[in-house]
Amino acid sequence: MLLIVLAIEGVALGIAPKHRDDWALENALAVAGMIGLAVTYRKLPFSKISYTCIFVFTALHELGAHYTYAEVPYDAWFSALTGKGLNELLGFERNQFDRLVHFLYGFLIAYPIREIFVRVADARGFWGYFLPLDVVMSTSMLYELVEWGAAEFFGGDLGMAYLGTQGDVWDAHKDMAFATLGAVVALSITALVHRSLDRDFHREWAASLRVRKSAPLGEEEIARLRERR
Repeated sequence: MLLIVLAIEGVALGIAPKHRDDWALENALAVAGMIGLAVTYRKLPFSKISYTCIFVFTALHELGAHYTYAEVPYDAWFSALTGKGLNELLGFERNQFDRLVHFLYGFLIAYPIREIFVRVADARGFWGYFLPLDVVMSTSMLYELVEWGAAEFFGGDLGMAYLGTQGDVWDAHKDMAFATLGAVVALSITALVHRSLDRDFHREWAASLRVRKSAPLGEEEIARLRERR
């Protein structure tokens, strides 16, 4: 049902987007993500919580793709409802939609990533929280590099529309920071819920930090493997 709703939204927002080329670039990763979820659905179905999180994030991403992230007219919508702009009310000097979605990337996608680590890699305790955070941070960084590369490759109005810095030289750094903050909030909530429901929470956390192989790796491991040949 969520996929049907998302498909309807995608088609509707794909009609006369503000910048067609930017819309296509923005949707490339979204389409790849949906294909990945469809291909792995039978072997790795996610929880309803995870699918809902992915749906909300992707729905907002589609909105950003239609208008470009720097030009989503949320301020005009808020002003039409209340008579006063949201930016003016909160003292914002720029369009903050991209900041919101970067925060929500961490907040909404950290939990599905945690599901993968717990169910596939059997990550427990500390690692069940640190590794999803690490992936959110690293993929956020990779996306900023993709934006930079696309802006350099395409150049002109398309490159600037895709980059969407709005004149802020620290835009990429702030985007990564907001994604990290979102993941920290989401995983903290998850940990609190887990702790309240699982009496073995602290024991599992402590066990996850216990050294399981006392022998060092590096040259020792290389020597051991050579002896086995």
